Amino acid sequence: MLNYEVEPSLLNPYVPPGTTLDSFQGRTYVSLVGFRFCHTKLLGCFPVPFHVDFDEVNLRFYVRRKEGGDDRRGVVFIAEVVPRRAIATTARLVYGENYKYLPMRHRIETEKLNKRAEYQWQIGDHWCTLSAQTVGVPTQPHEGSLEQFITEHYWGYSAQRTGGCIEYHVSHVPWQVWATTKAGFEGEASTLYGSGLATVLQRLPDCAFVADGSPVIVFKGNRVQ
Repeated sequence: MLNYEVEPSLLNPYVPPGTTLDSFQGRTYVSLVGFRFCHTKLLGCFPVPFHVDFDEVNLRFYVRRKEGGDDRRGVVFIAEVVPRRAIATTARLVYGENYKYLPMRHRIETEKLNKRAEYQWQIGDHWCTLSAQTVGVPTQPHEGSLEQFITEHYWGYSAQRTGGCIEYHVSHVPWQVWATTKAGFEGEASTLYGSGLATVLQRLPDCAFVADGSPVIVFKGNRVQ
């Protein structure tokens, strides 16, 4: 997870109706995240043959939505890249998300306690790369830390062209994280994310870590205004 502080004005066009930007200690962040889906089932019940294990890379930011007395902290995806056309199409239909189909590959290497994770996706003739080198053992994020803020958003929001947005709930146990000694992005990002966000990704991340992951349940979404 590569995390970059950005000006809120850069994200305002992507904020779904009914939500507001979330911040950590007054700072607004976007995250470039690479991970593996394993043993995937549509709506938690239906495995799709040849589409149960696959990579994903997404660029996301963080919002809040009030529902009665509940303050729901959620994630908005600017773009999500997967290597199967059927996965992208299904996710757009079920969750209203901005999925893209592109060739992808990954590599994860372990040497003693250290790991190196790398995710790549191809745009035209060029490959983009997200990579991170860990150090030490994973630990639970400290209470009130940026790592906790990034990993513990349990709602998803997707703006709809016809108005309003789709809201869906995500359930997983809190993740442990590794610190990183080296992490970053290389490649041409403006095609997917626009020139403003592409410029942000060319910087060194303000914070980077690797999470251990866990089983995740993504519930079917509902339209809200």
